[in-house]
Amino acid sequence: MAVLDLYGRAAKLGIDLSQVNFDSVLLPPGENFGIESDDEDVYVNDENFETGFGNIIVVDQLPVVGMDKFEKLEKKLCESYNKLGVIKEGGFAMPVDSDTNKTLGYCFIEFNTRQEAERAKEKTHGYHFGKDINLAVYMFDDIERLMNMNEEWEPPQTKPYAPKETMNLQTWLTDEKARDQFVVRCGPDTEVSWNDTRHLKSESVHKLQNWTESFVQWSPLGTYLVTLHRPGVALCGGATTFKPLMHYKHPMVQLVDVSPGENYLVTYNSQTPNNPNDATQVDIKIFDVKSRRLMRGFQGSADEFSVGGSSLSWPVFKWAGGRDDKYFARLRKNTISVYETKTFSLIDKKSMKVDNVVDICWSPTDSILALFVPELGDGNQPARVALVQLPSKVEIRQKNLFNVSDCKMYWQSNEAYLAVKVDRYGSKSKKRIESGLEIFRVKEKDIPVEVLELDKKNDKIIEFSWEPKGHRFAVIHGDLPRPDVSFYSVENPGRVSKLVTLKAKQANALFWSPNGKHMVLADGLNGKLEFYNVDMLMTMATVDNFMATDIKWDPTGRYVATTVTSSVHEMEDGFYIWSLYGKLLYQTRKEQVFQFAWRPRPPSLLSEQKEKEVKKNLRQYVVRYEEEDEEVVALLSRQEMEKRRVMEEEWEMWIDKWKQLHEEEKLQRQNLLGEEEEDEEEEEEEEEHYYETVEELIDVCEEVVSFEP
Repeated sequence: MAVLDLYGRAAKLGIDLSQVNFDSVLLPPGENFGIESDDEDVYVNDENFETGFGNIIVVDQLPVVGMDKFEKLEKKLCESYNKLGVIKEGGFAMPVDSDTNKTLGYCFIEFNTRQEAERAKEKTHGYHFGKDINLAVYMFDDIERLMNMNEEWEPPQTKPYAPKETMNLQTWLTDEKARDQFVVRCGPDTEVSWNDTRHLKSESVHKLQNWTESFVQWSPLGTYLVTLHRPGVALCGGATTFKPLMHYKHPMVQLVDVSPGENYLVTYNSQTPNNPNDATQVDIKIFDVKSRRLMRGFQGSADEFSVGGSSLSWPVFKWAGGRDDKYFARLRKNTISVYETKTFSLIDKKSMKVDNVVDICWSPTDSILALFVPELGDGNQPARVALVQLPSKVEIRQKNLFNVSDCKMYWQSNEAYLAVKVDRYGSKSKKRIESGLEIFRVKEKDIPVEVLELDKKNDKIIEFSWEPKGHRFAVIHGDLPRPDVSFYSVENPGRVSKLVTLKAKQANALFWSPNGKHMVLADGLNGKLEFYNVDMLMTMATVDNFMATDIKWDPTGRYVATTVTSSVHEMEDGFYIWSLYGKLLYQTRKEQVFQFAWRPRPPSLLSEQKEKEVKKNLRQYVVRYEEEDEEVVALLSRQEMEKRRVMEEEWEMWIDKWKQLHEEEKLQRQNLLGEEEEDEEEEEEEEEHYYETVEELIDVCEEVVSFEP
């Protein structure tokens, strides 16, 4: 008889087994009445048998049903939990109230092993079982322990406070020197370092070989460092130790994505079939970061996760703006599927049908989804850009576009504007492309749209970029290798104002500072970097960083990192740290550099009013840092003087060494040649030689030379 059979039968008979003293029960010799012994020696050969109650879970918060629905509920529970482990024969018991003949709202489930029971508890605790029903699952051992607690209160033992780094994962933000961290992968090593520009070097924090098996990735707010391994994904955190905090099982994981609020982790894996005619299979999982629960899985062929016949684009799921992570969307053929994270099901249990939709993007701060539909039927049905409010799915703005070749959407970081870059056919033959911009003022009434055409209609927009937290944007337009760069402002309602156009710039990429005001114009082909001040409309510095493959601003907007990876040039690989004015502060050469990434900073907790107050009284804060800077400069000066002194001493020692060697060789020469000959040679060397330059005119002649234009 299984343990749960005994408890189930006792519950039906109204017997409280907690009041029964089993030690007082004596059976006749040789008789067990079908009750197996608890003695360990009986099961010495059965390694998988659990002798205690560690393999039993209690599932609470179940719906209370009558006997007409008892078997249906029992079947559903057994089917669900058999997927997580093997339920013992007779290992399910759901007590019934003898008075009402209804269940009591909980059940006992006995598995073969403790591991299966613990897995079932972890996977189903808090599980949404039905309408307004979330299961509460406990280990039977825990309940038994609570029932057997001493009823007399005992004062808790006071332990001395020992702060742990993992208790506060934002401790790195309290660095007294206000430094930022970055991670570098080179060869088998992964290293996190401080950017210590005062001492013109980086300071290593944590370095580990084979920390990851492919790449690393910071979470959006910088709380975690994501590492990939064969069994799955690990999240590391802290300021110095970077111990693994949580693990998520997904064998052979290839790609990861973390939601903007760091609440959910998305993992991706694909398997290439043995038969080339079969489709590649994709497996995507979404985990709750803190509980590590698998919230939803998506499986299918790679074609199901791509749009328009193109290859799969990562991330497959796009998260709505803000830190609450309420919604995420997936683009499929003629369909936009938007899920809510409360239930991880479709909003209103159905997708939005949008014929031929090819692109979507969320607002950075709100639940507004922008979508683009290209032209259909040789222009009979125009292209359109629409804004849809979620979860109502109401279309709040639409704009039709004609003669469209291509379209790309850009949200401004504060969601005040949406820019749509439109490439149109400039002729009926469709051989000439003209570019323009449609600016949606999202925060204004009725969302007005302004059209911007370039001064030269034939120019094509190569690159577009909004100023973070500002009202300006920049575009690269014209023909490579020396296009023009123009800056515009949309601060004044109703019009787009051009600030300046920089002619014939050697640039094909734009990199705004996170704080705006400053920008790097980069030419990725030749390594030309131009540091530009947009407020003053002037170039601060132009430098060369040949073979630079990556350009990244630090999260404070004070420094720029350029990286030369080994995939491009093995002789020059490493990273360079520049000031926002274009001054090279220091460089670090490393072999086999694969990745460089700054650690993101979360948004400031200060209110806008408090930030203005700090800026107004900035001078009193600056004094402290100026004093520290002076101390560092003095220290560096002393270190440089000491370095020069050591070099001078080494030089003098080298000179003395060779003087001594020369004297020794002089004595040897004198012994070999004789003293007199040596003296004669020295006298000849001491003789002075005088040189005179003489000019002599040899001949003069005259000749007329004809000149033909």
